[in-house]
Amino acid sequence: MKFRYITIEREYGSGGTKIARRLAEVTGKPCYGEEIMEAVAKKRGIPADRVDQYEEKATGSLLYTMFVMSRVQAGEPEMLTEEGKIFLDQQLEIRRLATEGPAIFLGHCASEALREQKGVIKVFIRSSSEDDIKKRIKEDYGIAEDNIETTRRYYNKKRGSYYRANTGKEWKDLKNYDLVLDSARLGIDGCVNVLKGLFE
Repeated sequence: MKFRYITIEREYGSGGTKIARRLAEVTGKPCYGEEIMEAVAKKRGIPADRVDQYEEKATGSLLYTMFVMSRVQAGEPEMLTEEGKIFLDQQLEIRRLATEGPAIFLGHCASEALREQKGVIKVFIRSSSEDDIKKRIKEDYGIAEDNIETTRRYYNKKRGSYYRANTGKEWKDLKNYDLVLDSARLGIDGCVNVLKGLFE
């Protein structure tokens, strides 16, 4: 079966971003990650790092999640917190981009935005190798050896909290995904090869 959209969530240091960008290169399909955040920032007339700060403030509490989801479903964005409005804007941007054709979506709870769309495959990328993760964080992101584990925990916690707050689901619950790839076992190119065969 072929798909029109690939949504990718990934552990920090797993190489998920690199896989998504390389997949875009070899398939000629656009990849949207930070571009979603930049589009929302432009729409709101604020710096992109402000959007990032709002994402960080999103709480994973059940009450917050229920409130955000109920307001979005009721079509009452004016009742949302700023964090909730940012999430809604991102979801709308993802849906808009999807109308332009097949694409790769990186993070931002894209699978939630496209849940009514046909032809979506939800992917999670992880790495079973601690050494690979540490090496990638050091080399790809320029993080000092002493700060690698702290940085890794910070980003994984942030991604998990944001996902939980806005979907009501656990980010690392593999039942939420159609395909789970281990970049340590497959390598970056191996993951790309698996995914490129999924497009129409």
